[in-house]
Amino acid sequence: MDIPLPGGAVDGSEDYSPAVTVVTFDQPLPLLRAPVPSSELGDSPVLAFRDAASWRAAWEAAEASLFSQCEAGARSGCSITATRKCKAPWWKGLFGGAKTDYQAREECEEREMAACLESAKEACIKFSKEKCCAPFRDARIASEGLLENTDFVVWGAERNGAAASSLCVANSQYSSNPGPGATNYKGSDLLDSLASEENRNSG
Repeated sequence: MDIPLPGGAVDGSEDYSPAVTVVTFDQPLPLLRAPVPSSELGDSPVLAFRDAASWRAAWEAAEASLFSQCEAGARSGCSITATRKCKAPWWKGLFGGAKTDYQAREECEEREMAACLESAKEACIKFSKEKCCAPFRDARIASEGLLENTDFVVWGAERNGAAASSLCVANSQYSSNPGPGATNYKGSDLLDSLASEENRNSG
């Protein structure tokens, strides 16, 4: 709407262009799993990963995310712990005690922080693995070729440091042989298949 100005002039300077008036939204996240028919006749469809590679990618992304969150919380906790451990005793300031050596305190806090973070890193790796192992062992994976004509990808499937390397999914080969007519299989079936293959190769 044009705004009338003194003297009868009209202010048409308001910008109604799409760049100003259109609200943009983030793109929807890609599907993590897609529905596939159940292997059992008459059962409801089940959600399954596209293939073993996308299953592994999702596992690694979940581990990395949990590890990152755990490490961020541990960093805050370690900072508080280091400060408490290295501060001067309360009684040192009584009766005109010696002045605080801030250089020594800073060095103490650096040592305590490094030791605490090293301990927390191991705990966070273990925590992220334990939280992901059971859900992904029970997760369904579509049988080979079943979803090859669909176009869905796994969100957040990037690898991220040590937390993204699962002990349970250490093998780089993905293969499983579900029974005839099976539309999907469990992640545990794939892990068992990989473990058997490793045992044969090492035997």
